[in-house]
Amino acid sequence: MQHFDPQQMFSVAGKSILISGATGTLGAATALGLAKGGARLTLADNNATGLEELAKQVRALGAQVAVVPFWPDSEEHAQAMVATAVEHFSEVNGMLITNGTNFVADIVDMPVDSWQSVMDANLRGPWLACQAVGRQMIKQGKGGSVVVLSSTRGKLGHPAGYTAYCTSKGAIDALVRTLGCEWGKHGITINAVGPTVFRSPVSAWMYAEDGPGKVTREGMLSRIPLGRLGEPEDIVGSIYFLLSPASQFCTGQTLYADGGYTAG
Repeated sequence: MQHFDPQQMFSVAGKSILISGATGTLGAATALGLAKGGARLTLADNNATGLEELAKQVRALGAQVAVVPFWPDSEEHAQAMVATAVEHFSEVNGMLITNGTNFVADIVDMPVDSWQSVMDANLRGPWLACQAVGRQMIKQGKGGSVVVLSSTRGKLGHPAGYTAYCTSKGAIDALVRTLGCEWGKHGITINAVGPTVFRSPVSAWMYAEDGPGKVTREGMLSRIPLGRLGEPEDIVGSIYFLLSPASQFCTGQTLYADGGYTAG
């Protein structure tokens, strides 16, 4: 490639990037990484306290930031998230969608409402976010990049009551493949990142040296070729790549940041 410049290919400097689910462990770590790279960020979440704290950290890194105190739980909120980014930064060049939840129960015991709440958070919300940001990116006519959080559980089943979670993440992978085909003519790329267990407040028990987490952790480690559980920065690099020009010929894919868990 005659004009190949690695520094430019992996740069997000000046890009307007919207993050949905920004205060979660993955969203926050990515926000800080993108801020260090010079991106202009719109942070969206329904955790108002966490949102202001994250915005403060992003500003301390010298990055421009706007905040949205909700996530895409309705068509109106999804559109308002995108509108806020456009209001502050004139356009949206990239979007990361991380919001989601889980409810663990065997299918014979799971209330339908609980199953639906997982599907709403993990699938309906990202679908609405994709719809809103897709409309804006098509209107801009400059392409763009979208990354959606999936999971190794979109590919692999689980024996402990994950019928809602696995179903929702499998659907996310299908959504990404379909939009990769649909949006290609507009120059918009969309990909998913599928992590295994990574360190967060929810998974902290698995990282403890003693207690019930040790047995669970050892079982997981026996199936992870790299021999360790994930840290937030292990996933941030994958997302950064997919939001940068370096991934401009990648679309409709699920990239597993899982230490090799899905390879075996």
